[in-house]
Amino acid sequence: MRMSGSKRGAAVGKIGASPLGMSVLVTNGLVKPMSPAKLLRIRDLYRKFGLTVTFAVGAEAVRHPARPAVIDDFGTMTYQQLDESSTRLANGLRRICPAHGLLKIGLLAKNHRAAVQTCLAAGKLGADLVVLNTGLAEKQMRAVVEEQRIDIVVVDDDLLHVLDQFPRSLPTVLHRPTGYEAPDTGVPRPRTLDSLIRRSPAAPLPAPARGGRTILLTSGTTGIPKGVVRPDPTGLAPIAELLHLLPLRAGTTMMLASPFFHVLGFSLLQLAMMLGDTVVLHREFDAARTVAAIGRHGCATVVGSPIMLRRLTEVPAADRERIDTGSLRIALAGGSALPGKLVPRFTEAFGPVLYNIYGSAELSWATVATPQDLAEDENTAGTPPRGTRVAILDAAGKPSAPGQIGRIFVGNEMLFDGYTRRGEENEFRDGALYSGDLGYLDTHGRLFVSGREEDVVVTGGEKTYPIEVENLLCARDDIAEAAVVGVPDDHDGQRLCAYVVPEPGSEISPEEVRTWVAANLAQFSVPRDIVIVDNLPRNPAGKILYRELRARPSASGTNRWRAYQRLASGG
Repeated sequence: MRMSGSKRGAAVGKIGASPLGMSVLVTNGLVKPMSPAKLLRIRDLYRKFGLTVTFAVGAEAVRHPARPAVIDDFGTMTYQQLDESSTRLANGLRRICPAHGLLKIGLLAKNHRAAVQTCLAAGKLGADLVVLNTGLAEKQMRAVVEEQRIDIVVVDDDLLHVLDQFPRSLPTVLHRPTGYEAPDTGVPRPRTLDSLIRRSPAAPLPAPARGGRTILLTSGTTGIPKGVVRPDPTGLAPIAELLHLLPLRAGTTMMLASPFFHVLGFSLLQLAMMLGDTVVLHREFDAARTVAAIGRHGCATVVGSPIMLRRLTEVPAADRERIDTGSLRIALAGGSALPGKLVPRFTEAFGPVLYNIYGSAELSWATVATPQDLAEDENTAGTPPRGTRVAILDAAGKPSAPGQIGRIFVGNEMLFDGYTRRGEENEFRDGALYSGDLGYLDTHGRLFVSGREEDVVVTGGEKTYPIEVENLLCARDDIAEAAVVGVPDDHDGQRLCAYVVPEPGSEISPEEVRTWVAANLAQFSVPRDIVIVDNLPRNPAGKILYRELRARPSASGTNRWRAYQRLASGG
């Protein structure tokens, strides 16, 4: 959670929260009494780094040096070890690029301690950290590195091939996973992160001249992803407001499955460090191994994409029942809509612990759906935390009535600081940022997201929302999941194409799908093209690749409407 110089300056001296917010922080264990000596050391760290994750880890190393900070595929690392090793890494990185001043560090890594060490080292250097998406193609990666003007890349050995065509002048630090045998290409291997840490001093660095920035990438699957400059809190109030709806507790254990390059994973890593939690990390997601880790480590929280949490429910009941997962209090999903039937299935398997957070790299968070919200309506995105406001506005910027679909605007203290690419702007209304999504509020103030505005399908002059069709399809017992996209049509401009994944052991025909939708929605919402598939394409963060579905040959025909009309009329 590093911040720009202006925000960092504002943060110093503004660490307080409202009395209600302070009560939440005390209840959750974030604020605790300590000895005067420890308090003075923590004050000095705060003055040096501001309210950042670098400060948080340093403070926890003072308060609880022997507490495990990270448990990953390589073992356990305490807060003191994490703090010291990241200082050594910062000193080592400074030696590699002294002329550049280490303006930008690229991180191309999966979930493990080296990624966390790199984040902290960047903070101690005052360097910008660009968290690179491990799923980018080589051409996209090179374009991002060049556009962001990255000075050095910390990369996993098994991802190094993505950088094969990069200029040799780009400094690289390699993290080599245990058990991974690098192919012998005859080209000298770059320096390793572990050797850099071992050979560098543990002497504290001076206070950085400026606070470094954290830059995440947009999740687009085509073109060059944009850099999103993430903010840091200017006080404890935003954290207190979020914890009021999402009752994370300090000093517990969190299983963090969501990848760091996604805002959910990165933000929850930061929040866990702020809370002094132990974070369990796996380089690769495996549902059975994740369930076992929850039991072995007594995890109170698991964080992942909706599809990851669905995979946990698919671990055979006999295997789950041999593992004590009673420690689990929060299963936090985010990044995309909850797949159909996830709420009842997750509740049956693990209890009423499922939360859903709606937000983005630009918004941070907008709303949180609690287990009670989801029990009342599994499609809701929940309500905004205190200090966050959600407005539904029509095309003219006027507030929409409850139940009326409009454009979603969000205002809070954690809105992003802008894009790194010049000329890229977002729409603001009254200090609230347009999310790019459409949705509505019900009479209880709960948000329902209807999908991206760009994904609304206009067929024969009628607007239809693909997510409504997806939710309806997933309500069937014989459909596991569905994705609905708009594709070109030479008669109506666009038509709906549905990709349907049957439940294991179930069979469903396109005719059954059409009949089901026609009985429940307007005629123009009935998909004309229906493709039965074994699975849906997803990126490493678990999001469905809708662009890939639109580009498939099965969705490219433009003259099927007449055949559909015959089917619909029984001809």
